[in-house]
Amino acid sequence: MTVARRLLSTEDLAELLDVDPSTIRRWRTARPVQGPPFIQISERVTKYRPEDVERWLDGLRVVPEAA
Repeated sequence: MTVARRLLSTEDLAELLDVDPSTIRRWRTARPVQGPPFIQISERVTKYRPEDVERWLDGLRVVPEAA
């Protein structure tokens, strides 16, 4: 298995979404879990696949004419 793409850190994702990293952490610990799917590498390391983030964002998309 090769990992050709770069995984995003919590800080990377927070910067991308223009939110504080604590918001991303809160989404992960909420019940039910919120935010995009994540990969728990270890207790202290969590990563995100860019394509999972894209899919998650697509699911949040609101088309004004359809709303």
